[in-house]
Amino acid sequence: MTVPATASAADSILERQRARESSARTYARSFPIVPARAHGMTIEGTDGRRYLDCLSGAGTLALGHNHPVVREALQRTLDSGAPLHVLDLATPEKDDFTDALFETLPAEFADRARVHFCGPAGTDAVEAALKLMQTATGRRGVLAFTGAYHGMTAGALAATGSVAVKEPVPGGGAAGGEVTRLPYPYAYRCPFGVGGERGAELAATYTERLLDDPSGGVVRPAAMIVEAVQGEGGAVPAPDGWLREMRRITSWRGIPLIVDEVQTGVGRTGAYWAVEHSGIVPDAMVMSKAIGGGLPLAVIVYDQEYDGWLPGAHTGTFRGNTLAMAAGAATLRYVTREGLAERAATVGARMTARLEGLRSELPVIGDVRGRGLMIGVEIVDPEGPLDSCGARPVAPEVAARVQEACLERGLILELGGRFGSTVRLLPPLVITDEEAESVLERLTDAITEASHAPQAQQTSKASDSTGVSGRAA
Repeated sequence: MTVPATASAADSILERQRARESSARTYARSFPIVPARAHGMTIEGTDGRRYLDCLSGAGTLALGHNHPVVREALQRTLDSGAPLHVLDLATPEKDDFTDALFETLPAEFADRARVHFCGPAGTDAVEAALKLMQTATGRRGVLAFTGAYHGMTAGALAATGSVAVKEPVPGGGAAGGEVTRLPYPYAYRCPFGVGGERGAELAATYTERLLDDPSGGVVRPAAMIVEAVQGEGGAVPAPDGWLREMRRITSWRGIPLIVDEVQTGVGRTGAYWAVEHSGIVPDAMVMSKAIGGGLPLAVIVYDQEYDGWLPGAHTGTFRGNTLAMAAGAATLRYVTREGLAERAATVGARMTARLEGLRSELPVIGDVRGRGLMIGVEIVDPEGPLDSCGARPVAPEVAARVQEACLERGLILELGGRFGSTVRLLPPLVITDEEAESVLERLTDAITEASHAPQAQQTSKASDSTGVSGRAA
């Protein structure tokens, strides 16, 4: 493709990207920028414009871009001459990473834990965890939840809740067995139409009775997989009591419980691992994103009771990423040493309270929720009818305008949740008070502009009734 000579360097790069890359690209559609440099929470484009990055690689960059401890770990490893790729052979870097990882785990879990290094993405770890439990139990089915997101490979996709990503794939993906979809507590849009604690109680009761019903159609499954806070689902936190009920229900019935900590882990929710809020001990935890310090790395950590794999039962060429292990160990220890989980809890609570306080003056904000620095702001039609829980209809077009207005103000953030109507904040754990204030100011201005734009109130009532999202792919 010929690019006009007058086009800027950034325009030329973007044009070549559109011509060469697949139509499945996503973030490049929402953020038509070309990053050239980055440090901490700041990204600078090739045009010299700077942005506050409130996406952080979908939660991957716990310490932000190019943090000194990560750079030092990478440089030290490169200078040492360590092998960068040795499959699953033991190396000092791998041994050190495993030490650092186990030091962060709840003691009751760590004492019985085994770790398996997977392919480099979170979806690879989900596949490994499902396969592990299917092997250990001899069963096939999986219990998963509405609103869930576990990845894009076959088993992970089958466990994922989003109809939009499953519908184009024949069979909606395959987990090697049937997936039973269970209700996830979502106070603002309660699946039972009651909301609050009562909605969570009904979700637990429904799950237990369905599993015990001889005519319920559910053969005892190989595992239940759950997120303690749904990320792509719209920053929806599970009530701690409900999670404890899921642990009780699965324990009593001999069903292994897998907790997906891919996005919630490494301090993101205000605890090192999100399961710590509820105090449950799962049978397996799925980890990726932040554990590699910004480089590709994924593992499952699980109770040794389930370690029934034969040699070579689950492999992956890039499970021996030495640089990622060095960067990951440095990140894990820095988060502990600097108390960044506690910092995430404090700053996240402050930001959430500020956003909650805006609801009265900006009624387009329907709900503010999350945990720690995993925050969601659901955008709604303030003129639409209230449902039984007091929620207004979703407004994905307005949410998209909020995202666009944020970018114009130098703020990068993503959309998620039902119909792409939730603005999601995932800043790095090292966000400063000044940066947090700037994020809130820019977001407030963007919501104000988007909600008062022409036809802002003409939202997706049709989408709400047909189940078709207004969000671009």
